[in-house]
Amino acid sequence: MTINYRNIITLESGKRGGKPCIRGLRITVYDVLAWMAEGMTEAEIIEDYPELNSDDIRACLAFAADREHHVSAII
Repeated sequence: MTINYRNIITLESGKRGGKPCIRGLRITVYDVLAWMAEGMTEAEIIEDYPELNSDDIRACLAFAADREHHVSAII
């Protein structure tokens, strides 16, 4: 199943400096990606941040992949 991150990732100028956040929470896409890069599993992230769910984490990955695709197209 493909996740539509546009329904999950939000941008609000007054929240976390306008960085992409998850569902209006103060948790950014960067936070989730950094935790995963440090080796945290999806289950560990959800355990530490129960306000998140699997779709939120997949949305972060889809957002990052889409952003990377657009950056690559510019180069």
